[in-house]
Amino acid sequence: MSDKLRIGAFLEMMSAERGASPNTLDAYGRDLLDASEFCSGRLTRARPAGLSAWVTDLAERGLAPASQARKLSALRRFFRFLFEEGDRKDDPTARLDGPSPARDIPDVLSREEMKALIFACSNDPRLKCLVELLYGAGLRASELVSLTMGSLPRRKGARWVTSDIIIRGKGGKERLCPLGRPALQALSDWLEERTDPDVKTRAEDFVFPSRGASGHLTRRRLGQLLEGAAAQAGLDPARVHPHALRHAYATHLLQGGADLRAVQVLLGHADIATTQIYTHVLTDELQELLETAHPMSG
Repeated sequence: MSDKLRIGAFLEMMSAERGASPNTLDAYGRDLLDASEFCSGRLTRARPAGLSAWVTDLAERGLAPASQARKLSALRRFFRFLFEEGDRKDDPTARLDGPSPARDIPDVLSREEMKALIFACSNDPRLKCLVELLYGAGLRASELVSLTMGSLPRRKGARWVTSDIIIRGKGGKERLCPLGRPALQALSDWLEERTDPDVKTRAEDFVFPSRGASGHLTRRRLGQLLEGAAAQAGLDPARVHPHALRHAYATHLLQGGADLRAVQVLLGHADIATTQIYTHVLTDELQELLETAHPMSG
């Protein structure tokens, strides 16, 4: 398992799924190659002790805490990627100590922007279904593109009997994601176009098939499709990527009064601290409420 090949695959995922900018990708690439060189080209097989020594070396080189934190963040993301891809069965960065930068607050698409994006997909059943599932179920890009027919809600004829899809998420954990009426309708419209009446559909068939090696739509292609839809909707394509729609899903749920624990379950987060990043959107509303409703505010 070559370091350079896996780093390349990681950067490709960050570009397609997370919408990382070229500058971010360049920085991550340099940081990971630096760690690989320190580990004698065996970064993918590194143990916690070796990575801890690299972190110590960063400080001894006189790097600013912010630079150390960025490099450590790149390393953690990389090993999380290896774990999710099945390249490693552990995360050697889990207990690494280092400067902790403030977590990036996601740039959230508004409800009006989401409506414009969905409207821009009106004439493309597949694209509209992709957008509705990202925004209507908060799926990760990898979960969406690998969705199989057997994980969809049950149907009786043209009618949906259930509304939950089965998602196999990070670490192989399964969760149920309920779909609302718009997402179910978009799914029905796509399946009607996708299905060949002369070919029997199998449970293992992909919902979004492709002729590529994986057999399903790739994360990179998904990102490209969203960029095109964003341009049609008059939005900045750099702001519209799979994770942006997942961010919007979580944020709009919380704005609507959803419980943080419920959103944690829906997103498939193992740690509620990951979900709490979305609560930033409520800060202004809570501040206004405090100033107008608290008895000591006047």
